[in-house]
Amino acid sequence: MVKISVVIPNYNHSRFLSKRIESVLKQTFQDFELILLDDGSTDNSRSILSGYADDPRVRIKFNEVNSGNPFKQWNQGVNLACGEYVWIAESDDYANEQLLGKLAACLDAQPSAAFAYCRSWRVSVDDRAQGFLDPWFVGENQQHRWTADYFVDGQEECRNYLVRWNTVPNASAVVFRKAVYQRVGGADESLSVCGDWKLWAAMSLTGKVSYLAEPLNYNRFHSASVRSITSRSGVDFAESFRVRWWILDLLTRSESDTNDPQAKHTLANSCMDVAFESYPAFPNITRLALHRLHELGGTDYVPTFGSWRGELLKRIIGWKATKRANVRYHHFL
Repeated sequence: MVKISVVIPNYNHSRFLSKRIESVLKQTFQDFELILLDDGSTDNSRSILSGYADDPRVRIKFNEVNSGNPFKQWNQGVNLACGEYVWIAESDDYANEQLLGKLAACLDAQPSAAFAYCRSWRVSVDDRAQGFLDPWFVGENQQHRWTADYFVDGQEECRNYLVRWNTVPNASAVVFRKAVYQRVGGADESLSVCGDWKLWAAMSLTGKVSYLAEPLNYNRFHSASVRSITSRSGVDFAESFRVRWWILDLLTRSESDTNDPQAKHTLANSCMDVAFESYPAFPNITRLALHRLHELGGTDYVPTFGSWRGELLKRIIGWKATKRANVRYHHFL
């Protein structure tokens, strides 16, 4: 049996396919199989993929009809995988030849790690480097976190980071344990863009997370990517709140987190943050977050009430921007 299954799910990325596939086949670590998937492409992707059919490492699966969801392809690829570890190598990205070996070594050395991921370069459609793909939304005082290797508890990672942002910004930078992927039920096919975020959180909660600061992945940004299309439609915004509440709900029901005063404080602050940011677009999530905040005993998190959302929220719900940001629950619940 091979050690690693590499899955390349493709849809209309013929322009990038050869570079993607060659960057996998030339990995220094060679104990892998390569599963090439095509989700009903209308360009010449299939002819490019078929050109690799004679390679003994390669298996090819074509969908006659587009599935309409990238995470259906992820689940299909993992179900076909024979390896202990899986690398979902997105069809428009490419990799340093040492990525597979180094991330597999992280998982070998750390049996409790659900997945290992590395730093990524952001590149343009014509391969021009545009800096690192570090999470830009976590604040300047936390940017240094992605400049050094780390190995952390997954519950802590969710509590401090994943409940607010997807800090694993590119699947092509991740190698994970197939058994853990299956244990958490795979990728959520009801999500179009944030299924990866939910997946990383679910897998994190089963154990540890390993990060390699060496940039071995190249994430391509272009107008036809799933990220670009969904951000234009607003789907990513709506799904992000679903995922954030899903993570927060699990964490606040965890006995270990709610018995730890510091963890409880962090979670209460996250409840306030989710309630504040989800209003008025997602009132159900706002209600749930406020109710959970009440159960946790309150918070010292003070939203920025100078924003239009903050002023509207304060006026309608009755929040007061005091030092303790006391919530008048009876105005809303």
